[in-house]
Amino acid sequence: MIVHEKRQITQNNSYRVLKRLLDIIVAFILLILLFPIIVLIGILIFTFERGPVLFLQQRTGQFNKEFTIIKFRTMERSVINNVHEYVWDGQVPQNFVFRTPDNLTVTKLGAILRKYSLDELPQLINVIKGEMSFVGPRPEILNITKFYDGVQKKRLMVKPGITGFAQVNGRSDINHGLKINFDLYYVDHISLFLDFKIICKTIVLVLTGKGAY
Repeated sequence: MIVHEKRQITQNNSYRVLKRLLDIIVAFILLILLFPIIVLIGILIFTFERGPVLFLQQRTGQFNKEFTIIKFRTMERSVINNVHEYVWDGQVPQNFVFRTPDNLTVTKLGAILRKYSLDELPQLINVIKGEMSFVGPRPEILNITKFYDGVQKKRLMVKPGITGFAQVNGRSDINHGLKINFDLYYVDHISLFLDFKIICKTIVLVLTGKGAY
């Protein structure tokens, strides 16, 4: 039993080291390759939407540690600082489905960026900084994670990702209960092979724009 636990710990440590190394290498390569696209998107936002190019927001990361997520701004600049306060008793409801509140207007350019997940490109910086990984549960806003119960908090045991198991099984179409179930499955079955499968499915979803809002 002790030998099995030691082997499992060694495998987990090897996975984390290798995954971190791959995250850094791939993120730097993508930043270089996609730099012209990133600059072009920034110019388009600045020219046609006016105001800030980037959207910065506090999110909950691994082990409940807060960090600042970096995205391209997709909302009207007059409402980007508006924060919706959720009030729940005990836990986040299983049937809760996150939607952009009606008072937060998505711009025309922003809708295109969201559909094809181009607004997520600046998160490559979060990956390089070690705050995120390419694959993991999506980082949630603080006003939601503060209501997590003991089971829901388990999804915070691993680094949040640009994409994740829940995203390739519904993206914005699934409720919170299903999202938690998918994320907990990932936490319990985490491996490079599962990461690879998720990335492949993500590419297909991004190209089709399915399930994004």
